[in-house]
Amino acid sequence: MHPLYLTLGIITSVFAVVAFTLFGLAIRQIVRTVGVGRAVEPERKGPFGQRFTMAVIEILGHGRMLKRPWIGVAHWFVMVSFPLLAFTVVEAQGEVFDPHFTLPIISDWTIYGLAIEFIAGTSLVGILGLTAYRFVNRPSRIGRESRFMYSKQWTGYYVEAYIIGLLFAIFVIRGFKVASDTFPFPVWATPISHAVGAILPGDLAVADPGIALVAAFKLVISYAFFVVLALKLTMGVGWHRFIAPVNIYFKRNADGSPTLGAAKQMMDKSGTKPLDFEEADPDEDPFGAGKIEDFTWKGLLDFTSCTECGRCQSQCPAWNTGKPLSPKKVILDLQRHAYEKAPYLLQGITEETLAEKPDESHAGVDVLALLNKPLVGTEEEGGVIHPDELWACTNCGACVEQCPVDIEHIDHILDMRRYQVMVESNFPSEANTLLKNLENKGNPWGMAEDRRMDWIAELASQENPVEVQVVDDKLPEDTEYLFWVGCAGALEDRAKKTTKAIAELLDIAGVKFAVLGGMEACTGDPARRLGMEYVFQMLAQQNVETLNEAGVTKIVASCPHCFNTLANEYPQLGGAYEVIHHSQLLAKLVEEGQLTPVNSVDENITYHDPCFLGRHNKVYTPPRDIMAQVPGVKTQEMHRHKERGFCCGAGGARMWMEERIGKRINTERVDEALTTNPDTVSTACPFCQVMLGDAINEKKSQGEAKESLEVVDVSQLLLRSVRGEAPKAAEAADA
Repeated sequence: MHPLYLTLGIITSVFAVVAFTLFGLAIRQIVRTVGVGRAVEPERKGPFGQRFTMAVIEILGHGRMLKRPWIGVAHWFVMVSFPLLAFTVVEAQGEVFDPHFTLPIISDWTIYGLAIEFIAGTSLVGILGLTAYRFVNRPSRIGRESRFMYSKQWTGYYVEAYIIGLLFAIFVIRGFKVASDTFPFPVWATPISHAVGAILPGDLAVADPGIALVAAFKLVISYAFFVVLALKLTMGVGWHRFIAPVNIYFKRNADGSPTLGAAKQMMDKSGTKPLDFEEADPDEDPFGAGKIEDFTWKGLLDFTSCTECGRCQSQCPAWNTGKPLSPKKVILDLQRHAYEKAPYLLQGITEETLAEKPDESHAGVDVLALLNKPLVGTEEEGGVIHPDELWACTNCGACVEQCPVDIEHIDHILDMRRYQVMVESNFPSEANTLLKNLENKGNPWGMAEDRRMDWIAELASQENPVEVQVVDDKLPEDTEYLFWVGCAGALEDRAKKTTKAIAELLDIAGVKFAVLGGMEACTGDPARRLGMEYVFQMLAQQNVETLNEAGVTKIVASCPHCFNTLANEYPQLGGAYEVIHHSQLLAKLVEEGQLTPVNSVDENITYHDPCFLGRHNKVYTPPRDIMAQVPGVKTQEMHRHKERGFCCGAGGARMWMEERIGKRINTERVDEALTTNPDTVSTACPFCQVMLGDAINEKKSQGEAKESLEVVDVSQLLLRSVRGEAPKAAEAADA
């Protein structure tokens, strides 16, 4: 054997053993680090067949990545090249010993040659495009507008450079074989290889050593990649190809849907059953997350899986309005803290053991400070996450919807909020009033119980009166739906117009419905999203008891927050109902001919998707269907709509907290709406109606919006047309 080939073979073989040994040890360390977390809900572990199929479909289908089409396609080819081009690495290990080495059986199959050519070629185009995109959109060039802000730049460029080097090496080796006439595949199947071969020397004295040296280069950079990963456990852009499939498999929903809708339940110390506050022990059971080991191991797996792509950040309403919250930064900060702290936890080091051996050295690390580091705290307090980041979240779900590796950002933010609220009593002061009102009055505004009936009296006294049946004890037998009005719909003047419009439309359509009136209390959504689970459960159990005793089975809700809570969260507490949003019911009534829009509403209208109706519950079409059936309406979508819709700023209990940093989220959304030159902004949520209405009023006062511009619910728009009244007449009737 030629000394060059023997030397290259020995070096690469030794390198392979070292690389894969270190890589195996690194996997072990990641598994141990993730294992520091608490147990997960049993539902995440099965059924195996459904979850495995879901993971395969999500990975190969690349659904999340394809939300940005060309990037998704480019990434797909790069992804599939990793396992498929492994054959060429095996081949290279033989080529360093013998340049004429070929794989057994498949080495001369044209289909094999074509497959490698196609995958390597498309992957090379894809990775060059992705690298150029990263470079053009680098933070040093465009600042906060870059979704790579807070990403570790060198790791991204390193992985891309490795892939480019590997792909070039494949074509150079093939080119040498073409030039030396030892390549078994035809030109039509391997055009790139033949093009490269046309410019390389064909002399075997040059080609053979060239093949061996390039093969050695390919092996060295491949094995070096595994060594780098082993030395950098938080290198998500490299590790995600191994960890992301596992993370996707253990996502909350086995059907593959994003972790949206219901908020994460609080579980007891065993992780197997929901926390019962009457039996809970704060010293044993986790009341949210106050330290890194309070997260579940799925949470720690989330932190490990982050690819630093920044899709979550680019969609976040808080980040886009100049606030410090970046969902990516939160995950990366938690990741860094977890991998700094876990080694000491795994050694059993605690505050007590440190006190017993105060002189023991830990390589200059202040282990005591690390163990006691608060998850949430200011710079002075040494917190991992700043309070301004934690409380800026609107729970809109844009981050979760966009994440290609299924990180559950909202769950982790909610866990940290729970600890701050229930254990530390450390939360924005305005929210204290919210909680007191919910506990004492059953609504966020602190209004009296009987005020929930005012809109009913207003409907009964109008020119065309509508009688609304109020449940006394049991739901009347001929009642089809219980109309869940919600706190805003019953108590907030602008939202009350929507409530009255829905009631009048149902009356016109002949739908029998009833309301709870004073027996209705807040669903508890603001308390739960704030982090006060105790108040949520108190209100929820009260409502579930009321609904069950009344014999309610079908509910129509006007507020998407109520809709989400009733449909997705009350089943956790024994309240299983068929819940429909009013836009869904009204669209169905129009389709079936029970409501007929007749009056032309000649307006340009842009529709705003409520987050808890759209992203959280995938109700995008019914509100648009309603507008499409109203004669004269011309609709134009805002740039960000449907699953990329931009939040109004009210979710996550933010409606009751001041927005002091950056641009107001509702102002940003209205600025976007104004680009469509609308006569009306429509929506299907009372929170959105209030937030957008406030921003529009501000724009009017500044002379930046026409005085006639208004925000209306789609039900109000439909009622104008069904009643056959001109808009001004309809407004007068409402007044």
